[in-house]
Amino acid sequence: MSGDVVSLYRARTARETGTIYKDWGGKRSIALVYPNRYDLGMSNLGFQVVYGLLNKRSDVVAERVFLPDRQEMPLYVRSGRPLLSLESQSPLSRFDMVCFSISFENDYPHVLQILDLGRIPVLAAKRKAEDPFVMAGGVTTFLNPEPLADFMDFFLLGEAEANLDLFLNALFEIMDAGLERKEALYALGGRLDSLYAPALYEPGYQEGGSLRSLTPSGPDVPEKIRPARVLPAEYAREPAARSVVVTPDTEFKDRMLVELGRGCGRSCRFCAAGYVYRPPRTRGEDDLVKSVGEALDQCRHLGLVSAAVSDVPGLDKAVSLIMERGGDFSVSSLRADSITPGLLARLKEAGQRTIALAPEAGSERMRAVINKHLSREKIEEAVRMIAEAGDFSIRLYFLIGLPTEESRDVREIVDLTKRIRHHMIKFSRSRGTIGQIRISLNCFVPKPFTPFQWVPLEDTRSLKDKQKRIKKALAREGGIRVSTDLPKWAYLQTLLSMGDRRVGKILLKAHEEQGNWQRAFRSSEVNPDFFVYRPKGLEEVLPWDHIDHGIRKAHLVREYKMALKAEESACCLVGECFRCGVCVDPEGAEPGSR
Repeated sequence: MSGDVVSLYRARTARETGTIYKDWGGKRSIALVYPNRYDLGMSNLGFQVVYGLLNKRSDVVAERVFLPDRQEMPLYVRSGRPLLSLESQSPLSRFDMVCFSISFENDYPHVLQILDLGRIPVLAAKRKAEDPFVMAGGVTTFLNPEPLADFMDFFLLGEAEANLDLFLNALFEIMDAGLERKEALYALGGRLDSLYAPALYEPGYQEGGSLRSLTPSGPDVPEKIRPARVLPAEYAREPAARSVVVTPDTEFKDRMLVELGRGCGRSCRFCAAGYVYRPPRTRGEDDLVKSVGEALDQCRHLGLVSAAVSDVPGLDKAVSLIMERGGDFSVSSLRADSITPGLLARLKEAGQRTIALAPEAGSERMRAVINKHLSREKIEEAVRMIAEAGDFSIRLYFLIGLPTEESRDVREIVDLTKRIRHHMIKFSRSRGTIGQIRISLNCFVPKPFTPFQWVPLEDTRSLKDKQKRIKKALAREGGIRVSTDLPKWAYLQTLLSMGDRRVGKILLKAHEEQGNWQRAFRSSEVNPDFFVYRPKGLEEVLPWDHIDHGIRKAHLVREYKMALKAEESACCLVGECFRCGVCVDPEGAEPGSR
């Protein structure tokens, strides 16, 4: 092990390709922070994209900061150093701004930990003029930023390509004017409708404890925050987003990530990304192939990224180009109803050994509830193609605790898994080798801006019981392994996903108690069950109602009611359906009318 953290960081960056080093002279300094370990942060394409966008500017030096891992933390403790950046090993508090990129609610405790390690006041209200501005972006922040409101000076909501430069121009102008911290927040809040400064809003609560209002503190402070998005026409013209830095020290192992599409039109009712990244965007086949070719010029190992990779137009051409040029590629989860024999042949040639499918539910009824648009026949046909194509293992993703789930729906997860195993054996018999089935069994967590934003988490004891029943039923089946998440962490994720600013006080107490959440819960003025287990009224003011993604709440209510009746609705048809409100009807019809 390296003797100090500086040596460790220098050794780490020496193994990277594409690292950006800049002289600090005459530039604004930004610490781009991923609130988890290096290997996880460098596997996040959004984080990589923001790193590239920041460093494209001649007036900015942006360096990366991560949560110290088990190897690094003892070095910090022993040396007494504050948290350092990767590129120049500069203290976090030296930067002009600290910018968190947050993808997962369970990383919220790490945000506070990083601020503490960086010797920056955790609470925004306690920061002085000499402290850096602290901000956050990333998908969790434009779902519901409220649990982090007390710790951030501001949030920049939406897609960085659409608002990052505008934000930095405004911020630097305000910083040059020498405004005090609160004045700077007012000036920023009035300039960008995608910027949210929590200190400029005052929450009010009903007698029963639910939110009554979130009131702007001045006439120039917007009532609604509108996250920025890249429009479909712009997205189609621009080169595909890809990794800036390639490193062997991640799960992708020297692989460059390439974004094939953004958003998803399948309209699964549990999926927040499918709603807040509307409308779904792709490129034409020729543009996609060109982008993949440009990525191959830099790295022959590619990871193809999209919410539904096998749905992307031109995918077959793109992967054929990769193989023809001597490269290789990997993909994440595939849609069972859009897998092709050609894609599977290319995956086999590229060396991928596991195909991931996400039925999400075992029964036809539950797949209708979540609007999955996936029949058992389509799943079995996909398994047949996979088994015939090669010695692939299959990873299956299932959710338990979905709205209206019954015991028979849980049993059907077991039944569907057994049928899939039967098909694998049947169609692999001639080859003599059979892949494994690995089940990832996860607890459903309700998310903002989805039709399920009003439903509570199922009781953790019930979730544990369902996990045990499924594992026991499959224990004697050969070639099947089941892994589960922990319901207690689903509880915490729901709290951080669905809570308002009062959850921030629980988060702070857990930080002060060294991660002891039970002690934090006991000392809270508000029972955390209020946010986790309480069904919400359809007319209730929700903690994220001040954020406007263009999705009509009436559309979400309609989808929620259809879910309760196990009725499916059509997939998202960009520029044609006008149901949710994101796409504007050129003929002026009311949203939802066709």
